[in-house]
Amino acid sequence: MPLYLKTNSYGEYVFDFQWADAYHQSGLQYYPKLVTSVPFTPCEGPRLVVKPEFQQLVIAGVIEQVVRLAKELAVSSWHLLFPSAEQEMHLNGSQVQPNAQLQKELLLLRRSGVQYHWFNQDYNSFDDFLTHCKLKKRKNIKRERKRLDESGVKLQFVEGIDASGKLWMQFFEFYQLTYLKRSGNYGYLNWQFFEFIARAMPEQVMFVVASNEDKVVGMSLFFKGDSTLYGRYWGSSEEFEFLHFEACYYQGIEYCIKNKLGHFDAGAQGEHKIQRGFTPIETCSYHWIGHPQFKAAIDNFVREEKHYVDNAIKALSLKLPFKR
Repeated sequence: MPLYLKTNSYGEYVFDFQWADAYHQSGLQYYPKLVTSVPFTPCEGPRLVVKPEFQQLVIAGVIEQVVRLAKELAVSSWHLLFPSAEQEMHLNGSQVQPNAQLQKELLLLRRSGVQYHWFNQDYNSFDDFLTHCKLKKRKNIKRERKRLDESGVKLQFVEGIDASGKLWMQFFEFYQLTYLKRSGNYGYLNWQFFEFIARAMPEQVMFVVASNEDKVVGMSLFFKGDSTLYGRYWGSSEEFEFLHFEACYYQGIEYCIKNKLGHFDAGAQGEHKIQRGFTPIETCSYHWIGHPQFKAAIDNFVREEKHYVDNAIKALSLKLPFKR
C-alpha cells in the first residue's frame, strides 16, 4: 500500500485546505499528514495489494497499523483517496474490534465527491451516441465539431507504441505551456515522468493529435485500461474554438466506441461535461483524524457535505443530454 508523508495538500483532488486552516487557526499543526493515493491521479482503484479472499482481514489490520504509525510520527491524520468499490466495502465494515474504545479510535470518516464519467451503452458509432441525445443537445455537439472542422484543424489517434520521442517532447511542451497560461506555474510532472511512461507502458497510452496546415497545434494524453479510458492531460500552442472539447472529450468518446471500451473517466471536475454526455457520479475518500474534537467536527462536516453531494448529483443528472 502506498503511504506518503506530506507537508501540503497539492495533487490530491480531495481538498482539505479548510481543515488545515481550521487547525492552524486553533494553534495546531495539520501538516505533516499521511496520504494513501496515486499522486496527481483522481481515479478510483485498489489501494492495497491483497488477494480478494483476505481483504477484510488485511484491511482491518492495515488500518490499525497505520494509526499506530501516525501516532509514532505525531501526524494529524491519514487520508486514503479514491479506493476501489471492492476495497471500500471493507474500509469501515471490517473494523470489528472487541474493544469499543479502540473501535471508535480506528473509525475512518467517509467523504463524498463528484466526478463526471461517460458510459458506453454499446453504441455503434458517434452518430449512434448522438441519436440517444435530445435534439437541442445533439445539434449543439454537432455545431461544436463542425466549427472546429471548418477552422481547418484535423485530429488523429496515435497509439503510444507508435509515438516518437519527438511527439512525446512536443506533448510535454504543450502540457507545460497550458499550465503556465492557466496558473502562471509549470505543471507538476517533469520530463523524466513522461519519458519513463513512454518507455515503461507505451501500450497503455494513446494521444489525440490536432494539426492545422500540417503543424501540430495541440495534443491530449489518455491512458487505457482493460475496459476504461482515462483522459489525463492536454495542451496546445494556439487557440481554436472547441478544440479542448474535441481533443479531450469527443475524441475520447469516439475511441471508446471504436475499441469497445465501456467507461471513459475524463478527469476531475467540470460541470460542462454533463451536456456532452458525462454522468455525475459519487466518488469517495476515507480519513482518520487524530484529534478527538476535530474528528467530531470533521465528521459533522462530511455528513453535511454528503447530503449536499447527493442532492447535487440528482440535480445535475437532470441536465444530461439524453432522451428520457
